[in-house]
Amino acid sequence: MGKRPHNLYAGPAILPLEVLEEARHDLLDIGGTGLSLLESSHRSPLYAEINETTANDLRTLLEIPENYSILFLQGGASLQFGMIPMNFLCGGVADYVDTGAWAGKAIKEAKLFGTVNVAGSSKAENYSRIPRDLKFTPEARYVHLCSNETIGGIRWNDFPETGDVPLIADMSSEICSRVIDVSRFAMIYAGAQKNLGPSGVTVVIIRKDLLEKVPADLTTMLKYTTHAENDSNYNTPPVFTIYMVGLVLKWLKKRGGIAAMEEVNDRKAAMLYDFMDAGGYYRGTAATEDRSTMNVTFRLPSEELEKKFLAEAKNAGFLGLKGHRSVGGCRASIYNAFPVEGVEALIAFMKRFQADNS
Repeated sequence: MGKRPHNLYAGPAILPLEVLEEARHDLLDIGGTGLSLLESSHRSPLYAEINETTANDLRTLLEIPENYSILFLQGGASLQFGMIPMNFLCGGVADYVDTGAWAGKAIKEAKLFGTVNVAGSSKAENYSRIPRDLKFTPEARYVHLCSNETIGGIRWNDFPETGDVPLIADMSSEICSRVIDVSRFAMIYAGAQKNLGPSGVTVVIIRKDLLEKVPADLTTMLKYTTHAENDSNYNTPPVFTIYMVGLVLKWLKKRGGIAAMEEVNDRKAAMLYDFMDAGGYYRGTAATEDRSTMNVTFRLPSEELEKKFLAEAKNAGFLGLKGHRSVGGCRASIYNAFPVEGVEALIAFMKRFQADNS
């Protein structure tokens, strides 16, 4: 294998090389069965063990209490935007915090099933910060937020207190990147394709008492109880993707777990932000106190320079630096698997570009 480029895509995103190598080794023959997992039954003992081990490893890494179920679902976080209000809003009121494109999509879906109170929004600031003045509804069925917005490059450093109202969080772009207290949440969900594995599976961590509120008259596949009662194996699950998630979780355990990963992530982000802040040529777009450690968003002095920067970065082996089409600019997604050495190389390139174009 030749030298790999620096993968800064926002998702599907970089995977640990040793995970890819192990998957390649297992691809034709997993566990001595003579079969690939891609062609093995989801009802086999082999897959049952993979499913159970993956869930157990996630429970251990995130210190998930026993009164939570762990589900592996399909449809991405986008399906969860609809499933959540379908299962829990049911004509009532829910509070949503509007922090960007993904929170906005969740709000749009929720309005189909009940009343949405936007408890806070940073839309007027181009989603450059987390709103602080939140106005919750005492009788809300739940509060929903997106803990890290990939497009705006902002994240919640401290989560709001919601009392007895269940707190639900979309953690797609930062799950397993920092230590969180799962017991603060009634439900956490995350598409795997940023920090956990390839696309195709969504992890749902849901408190069991919330499952008791699921209406009986929903279509079978869109009820959380269906999947909880069948260990995420009611229908054919994305077996290979779940296997890959399991490999990533083992990789995380070998690297010291979530606390160790958080320390590395904080260091990587600080290196990049400190470089940009010191020079002024690269301007971060997120409010300093709300900056994401996963998605570093920035602008150059002009759009013409941004186009040149992106073209030269690609030629130099830095892929995925183009900002989301809705906002433009640049974005470096430095997820768990992106190494410190990659950040050092990116900063060196940015220094050279600045020197050549100032």
